[in-house]
Amino acid sequence: MTPSISEILTLERTQLGAQCSSKKRVIEYVANFLADKIPDAQADDLYEHLIAREKLGSTGIGEGIAIPHSRLSECEDTLGALFVLENPIDFDAIDRVPVDIVFVLLVPTEATEQHLQTLSMLAQKFSQQSFRDSLRQANDSDELYQLAITH
Repeated sequence: MTPSISEILTLERTQLGAQCSSKKRVIEYVANFLADKIPDAQADDLYEHLIAREKLGSTGIGEGIAIPHSRLSECEDTLGALFVLENPIDFDAIDRVPVDIVFVLLVPTEATEQHLQTLSMLAQKFSQQSFRDSLRQANDSDELYQLAITH
């Protein structure tokens, strides 16, 4: 069964106003941020996994959205993290629109099918303009989290 955003996102993994100047800096930032929140995870390892995926092709899906993702042995369950950037950045997105919303998805190494289903659910959710607009209008991380899990 595909999890919903409310099942994989927590308030502690939601942040409004992250300041990053490039795609590489975003990946570095989220790796450091998440390493503090995932038991046994190392920032360098997270960074390497996420960058390796970006080298296969940008996870910028268009409309200002990027969904960096990876399978990770340290992950026991699928988890997500949501960041709305202070300023949009070039993420080599398919439509060339600068990215300001980043949803990081990490799944257990063996969860191949769940990984694909969850990515599909996220892409579908972020394709809704009303959802994207509501996230961009959040005033703080608490509101961003509530909008993400209830919209």
